[in-house]
Amino acid sequence: MSTVPFAFTPENEAKAKAYLARYPEGRQASAILPLMTLAQDQHGGWLPKEALDYLAEYLATPRIRVYEVASFYDMFNTKPTGRIQIRVCRTTPCWLCGSDEVLKVCEETLGIKVGQSTEDGRFYLREFECLGACANAPILWVDDEYYEDLDGPKTRAIIEALQRGERPKAGSQTGRQASMPAGGKTTLLELPPYDQPPPAAARKSGSGDAPQDGGQPKSGA
Repeated sequence: MSTVPFAFTPENEAKAKAYLARYPEGRQASAILPLMTLAQDQHGGWLPKEALDYLAEYLATPRIRVYEVASFYDMFNTKPTGRIQIRVCRTTPCWLCGSDEVLKVCEETLGIKVGQSTEDGRFYLREFECLGACANAPILWVDDEYYEDLDGPKTRAIIEALQRGERPKAGSQTGRQASMPAGGKTTLLELPPYDQPPPAAARKSGSGDAPQDGGQPKSGA
């Protein structure tokens, strides 16, 4: 357990105040989730009791309410973990699409098992339930980024890049656009009228109904 008093850095203090400003007077305690995320990021990926107590005082709310939030949501850690959180989705769609292989490669490349951190304190590996991007399964959630459409080799390349201090491009690893079918579009093949490109050439001057000089239309008399 940390014994160093916790307080937001000046940068995070400014962010915290911006979050608080989104809530009506007397409802600032509703900002607990973004503030808790700030505190966890600042403290290297986990929340010591000192940070939780600081948040309770900061939001003028009972400590137990802060403890309840920290222990309820899986994205918060109340014990020391590696700074970079690597989460493998294991819910049915990801499992059917190969999450076993993704998890195996993570363990082999990092040299740890689920629930463990690497010896250098950089990485923490865990399983997660449903990341909500089932059409792009299987998925890794690394810090704030999703890596989608994975297999063993693609997973290994991502982990090795992270180990080198790089930040691989997030999203689909197969080039898929959003959640489009893997084989490409099968419907809605044409652009809707409002997305059509402009005509190759504007209509000739005088061919339209509107006057070209900004004056009133001429009468037919």
